[in-house]
Amino acid sequence: MPHNVSRGVRSRFARLVALLLLATLALQISFAARIGLMRAVDPQSTTFQRSEAARLLRTQGKILWSQQWTDYERISEHLKRAVIASEDAGFTRHGGVDWDALEQAFARNQRARGKLVGGSTITQQLAKNLFLAGERTLPRKAQELVLTLMLETLLSKRRILEIYLNNVEWGEGIFGAQAAARHYFHVDAGQLAPQQAAQLAVLLPAPKRFEKRPHSDYVLGRAGTVMARMPDVELP
Repeated sequence: MPHNVSRGVRSRFARLVALLLLATLALQISFAARIGLMRAVDPQSTTFQRSEAARLLRTQGKILWSQQWTDYERISEHLKRAVIASEDAGFTRHGGVDWDALEQAFARNQRARGKLVGGSTITQQLAKNLFLAGERTLPRKAQELVLTLMLETLLSKRRILEIYLNNVEWGEGIFGAQAAARHYFHVDAGQLAPQQAAQLAVLLPAPKRFEKRPHSDYVLGRAGTVMARMPDVELP
């Protein structure tokens, strides 16, 4: 290959790499700006919610979406304690990533052909639901970690928990604490008793699976374990 042709190829490659880096940087700045806005503005929807709405419209011909924003002070402390006890016991102490749990999850996933599952904190779950699609790949997990650090840097723990509790899925088309409390127990989110709060927390890892059996022996048994942990939970 002539020297000038080789130089031209290298130059085009360098420009392509520079463009990719600039695009990546612009995307991260966009994410940071959106997260910063959440310090004062409640997010109206998440990427996960919109994808679920699209799926339901495609498969059922209708959109199921029950959600009502409820301020932090109006959500039962029992629910806050139950969710932290069940999903992320170190929520108030870590910086968004539980590295020990992540290392254990990575070791498990080495045997699962590269699929990264498990080890997620509340902040990581929020990052994923707010901004990312559902595929589980290494690049997506890396982006999730960046978003997690952004959330922890730009928002308080209290705000992170508030946004999480108002947007997390509790069943098909059921999003947030208020919708879940009304659907399963016919009370407002601020009126949930400890047992009810613990049952809702148990549903979170697989809400669609447990939605039709929210009072099963398994759910009630796990709820008892969560209730035993709730008094030790530190709230933000």
